[in-house]
Amino acid sequence: MHKPIVDHRVYTIRPRCMAAFLEAFDQLAMPILLRHLGPPLAFYVSSIGPLNQVVHLWGYDSLDDFERRSAARDTDPDFAAYLHATRDLVVAQETRIIKPVHLRSLDQH
Repeated sequence: MHKPIVDHRVYTIRPRCMAAFLEAFDQLAMPILLRHLGPPLAFYVSSIGPLNQVVHLWGYDSLDDFERRSAARDTDPDFAAYLHATRDLVVAQETRIIKPVHLRSLDQH
């Protein structure tokens, strides 16, 4: 699925805590995110390079769509439980808004 606006997030997880983070994310955050954001475009963990990182991408139709759905997520009363459960597991977070670039060479594949 192609979206004109993508929220690209990288979470660095405390070493040896990835399983605990993924369990909390799956059980506490994902139901809320699916309700407000829809399914992610991608969800990965690092295996080569910087380790202990979770990368996920969420697609939006516009910046207004991003703002509206992000606000709904952030104000969901159940979201606080996820934030509390992972407060000691997340070391750093990077968030970027990225947008696609049209390259003719990609049209050929």
